[in-house]
Amino acid sequence: MESQRRRHGMTRRAALRRGVLGAAALALMNGERPVAAAAPANARAKSVIQIWMWGGPSHLDTFDPKPDAGNDYCGPMGQAIATNVDGIQINAALPQLAQQADKYAIIRSMTHGVNAHETASYIVQTGRRPDRLVYPCVGAVVALFKGYDHGYAGIVPPYVVLTEPQGRFSEAGLLGQRYKPFATGGDPSRDPFVVEGIVAEGISDDRQLARRDLLHALDSLGRAMPGNEPFARLDACEENAYGLMFGEARRLFDLNAEGGEMRDRYGRNTFGQSCLMARRLVEAGVPYVTINYKGWDTHKQHFEIMKRKLPELDQGMATLLQDLSDRGLLDSTIVWWGGEFGRSPKVEWGAPWNGGRQHYGACFCSVVAGGGFKGGRVLGVSDARGEEVAERPVYPLDLIGTMYELLGIDPDGPLPNPRGLELRVLPEPGDGAPSGGRLRELI
Repeated sequence: MESQRRRHGMTRRAALRRGVLGAAALALMNGERPVAAAAPANARAKSVIQIWMWGGPSHLDTFDPKPDAGNDYCGPMGQAIATNVDGIQINAALPQLAQQADKYAIIRSMTHGVNAHETASYIVQTGRRPDRLVYPCVGAVVALFKGYDHGYAGIVPPYVVLTEPQGRFSEAGLLGQRYKPFATGGDPSRDPFVVEGIVAEGISDDRQLARRDLLHALDSLGRAMPGNEPFARLDACEENAYGLMFGEARRLFDLNAEGGEMRDRYGRNTFGQSCLMARRLVEAGVPYVTINYKGWDTHKQHFEIMKRKLPELDQGMATLLQDLSDRGLLDSTIVWWGGEFGRSPKVEWGAPWNGGRQHYGACFCSVVAGGGFKGGRVLGVSDARGEEVAERPVYPLDLIGTMYELLGIDPDGPLPNPRGLELRVLPEPGDGAPSGGRLRELI
């Protein structure tokens, strides 16, 4: 029993610590903070929901099916179905998304040629090849240009990850802690959704406040040094933490406010409820939300895993697109789906893979919707087996630059940073980052 109490105590302390540290990232800076120019008033997009397919989804099994490629490429998922847009087909495993195709555009010629998770994630998230500096990902850049320094007054930080950090790279890079994401922890499919950075599970509000009073009573050094600047920063950190724990943020994360029918529409699983939570966040004005959707690194038994994962993806993402549209939010919200690369078109049937797909950066898919992107479009073509780009290569730099333009962020403008370095938001094409040009066909 004692070991069980210690185990539970560690969990609760860790949860409280995450809340305080998360608030500290908002309150504490190392040196001067970068200040970016405000986004132009004519920006078409206000927010981004990024569906990060952690591990890399197969393009053949999702948005670029190749039914004529044969069993060695398609396995048991070789069927394609028509969508609600003439001439566009996607994999038959995504029937609900097939009825939303008028809302999204498919990019079938994404490429960067890298098959390592960490490097590929960095390229897809920053638009840059690794070099001596660590640059911020898209979420951190959006937090810089559209966050607290530019009128954002939301009750949660401007960059939120549901539910855990992506872990393949340093999200904020050289911008520093202020621009790291607020990772919620927890599981939104549980009832209630306990956000680990806001509440400590199993501890009542009265007990939590009593703990704070005890800490204040023991803080003799703080009382002896009133007006001390480092202590004042810590006090501000504490106020931020308790503001999250007992303020409006808790109500924002209460998915039961949506009602059972809406929750059922999204799917009572972690991904579906994360999609619902993401909609609530952008509805509240949060500029950048990432859904870290794990489980797509399918080296082994790929098709068995897809039978579980694809229905979740189909229901959650299709409902998100329809819900955003119904609420008038899709026009101002970019939905960006994709992973660090795709999966190998040719299936590894032998042991130990037993029907697995490997990492594949030569050719893969992304999907974009809303925020100025036109739906019902396909950009780029892969070859007959999905192994190579056949027409219109699209590099991460091209897609990210287009999203920045829609958000009103100048991709060619200066990137303010605490080091005072003369940097651009994105590199010039050819400067270590290949480019096929901005995606004018989709906007």
